[in-house]
Amino acid sequence: MSALSAIATVDDSKSFALEMAEPYVQKQGYNVREDFWGGDLGVKEKQAISHQLFKGNDYWFWVASDSSKARLSVHVYDSDGKLADSQSLPPGDRTAVRISPKRTGTFFLIVEVLKSPDERTSWAMVYAYK
Repeated sequence: MSALSAIATVDDSKSFALEMAEPYVQKQGYNVREDFWGGDLGVKEKQAISHQLFKGNDYWFWVASDSSKARLSVHVYDSDGKLADSQSLPPGDRTAVRISPKRTGTFFLIVEVLKSPDERTSWAMVYAYK
């Protein structure tokens, strides 16, 4: 895969993640941030992303791949390594996790490719808060 095609697949993945966010923005008042994360992972590989979250806010993180046969998962852990998800969608080529932190601090989002027909699977994650 060339660098240009790798960028294109992350862009496609980001577009799919933003499509998932649309109903939450329009109907529930979430604000999508411009920040996003993306890359590619092999099957059973994980990517950890640290992010500052604030008590009193409610967050959704949407993850998508441009591969419809990929199965991704995403979960949020607190600084002690404890699962902190408030809600999560089942693994798929598009999935999401919600968190309403009980305290302000650094949290860790873990993205994993559970299954994929591809050697490397592109993914992107966007998020919103209210």
